[in-house]
Amino acid sequence: MQILGIDPGTAIMGYGLIEKQGNRLIPITYASWRTPAHIPMSERLLMLYTEMKAFIEAHRPEQVAVEELFFNRNTTTAISVGQARGVVLLAAAQAGIPVYEYTPLQVKQAVVGYGKADKKQVQQMVRALLGLNEIPKPDDTADALAIAICHAHSVNLLNRMGEIK
Repeated sequence: MQILGIDPGTAIMGYGLIEKQGNRLIPITYASWRTPAHIPMSERLLMLYTEMKAFIEAHRPEQVAVEELFFNRNTTTAISVGQARGVVLLAAAQAGIPVYEYTPLQVKQAVVGYGKADKKQVQQMVRALLGLNEIPKPDDTADALAIAICHAHSVNLLNRMGEIK
């Protein structure tokens, strides 16, 4: 099963496509899409949508996992992340791909085994679990892979609960 993990953002949107083969997790491709800060938000969202749609058409992931919006004190950031999440949800829905959402706490728990792990611990575990030579850069890419790993670790439980579409 191929899982596309997405770390949503309007400046940088990280993505990571992995394949789950039994208990093995195999990295397929990972990077990030960037948008220029000087253009209007509507154009940035269109750029992200176009990239996401093209990626889905080229790679045909079976499931998409995306980070849930974590609202802290910066409402401007939360709004733009929410808009980027909307792009992801729309592109996946148009392609008929089910989307699964995970909180940062769930991702850390699934990848590191500790919900309050720091970013470096998560990045090191992503590297180790996927057998990578180095930590993926930028951080958004490593986060996207962590989200995909979280979903891969959750699939069996979700299947038993009848939650996998």
